[in-house]
Amino acid sequence: MKAPQKGPLTLRMIATELGVSPSTVSRVLNADGDNALRWGSPETVARIRAFAQEHGYSPNPQASSLRTRRSGLIGVLVPRLQDYVLATIYEGIEEAASESGLSTFVTNSLDTTENQRSRTRMMIDRRVDGMIFGDAHLDHRFLDEVHDQGVKFTLASRRAGDYPSATVDDVKGGRLVGQHLADCGRRDIAVLAGLEFTSTAQDRTRGLIEALADNGIRVPPERVVFSGFDPAGGRAAIEQILATGPVPDALFATNDFAALGAFGVLRDRGIRVPDDVALVGYNDTPLAEGGAVPLTTIRSPMHQMGREAVRLLLEVLAGKTPESVLLEPELIVRRSSAS
Repeated sequence: MKAPQKGPLTLRMIATELGVSPSTVSRVLNADGDNALRWGSPETVARIRAFAQEHGYSPNPQASSLRTRRSGLIGVLVPRLQDYVLATIYEGIEEAASESGLSTFVTNSLDTTENQRSRTRMMIDRRVDGMIFGDAHLDHRFLDEVHDQGVKFTLASRRAGDYPSATVDDVKGGRLVGQHLADCGRRDIAVLAGLEFTSTAQDRTRGLIEALADNGIRVPPERVVFSGFDPAGGRAAIEQILATGPVPDALFATNDFAALGAFGVLRDRGIRVPDDVALVGYNDTPLAEGGAVPLTTIRSPMHQMGREAVRLLLEVLAGKTPESVLLEPELIVRRSSAS
């Protein structure tokens, strides 16, 4: 076998060396697994692949894009990738995309519309095939703009409008918490609700209030405080609750990290969990089980959420209109809400 010519190795060079047509080489190298056998005998397929690997051949992504009008890229926009929940969702996105022969890249919006616009424009300029938004706002004005530009996208973690989304059933998750607290005999419940413009905050809070109402328990509006999903947000929310009323006998934080922030304030004030206040979080992050008082929480299938968002996007890219996915929440009872 002759040495390949100098310069970048091309399909035509491989074809010349092996005595086959360039189209055969192209089809074999672009086919997965045994699909390549459609274009040649097992011996021919093996020779082409071995030669390409030995000489370091890699396809030209720009040329492939021109032929298929696809870049093979998915853009992902999240509020903050440092957030454990979002990072886990992104792992699911990346895994499912890779299985479909796609690549992903992610950037942060910090939940501001200005950043959403600029980051989305950057991804469009990089010719992404589609996008997954993990930072949707309930008013969906920005998403309407993106949709009107012809961009294909789906949502993960949060829902908005009628756009296809992969989320946990947050209303049901809130209801599970409400029923649990009622069953534990708690009657004065306050909510660290999260960011008011998000479906996760609104749906989880609504589910809790509905379940408590079914048990004859009312949650006054002043007992619901919207703040961040992080420890700082949890601290700010519990400080407001304690400043405006008596100590509640139960707290529901719509995110585990907010719950942990609230726990620190309660501990510093000598308010005991769960003796004085039951505390429940959401998402079942690793810190929930390993804290000073293991945290009762809702387990959310975060990794699967990311995978489902990719599946929905592939359907959208194929011209279909998929139904949104609601994944099942699970109540995980630990010591923080003991009777």
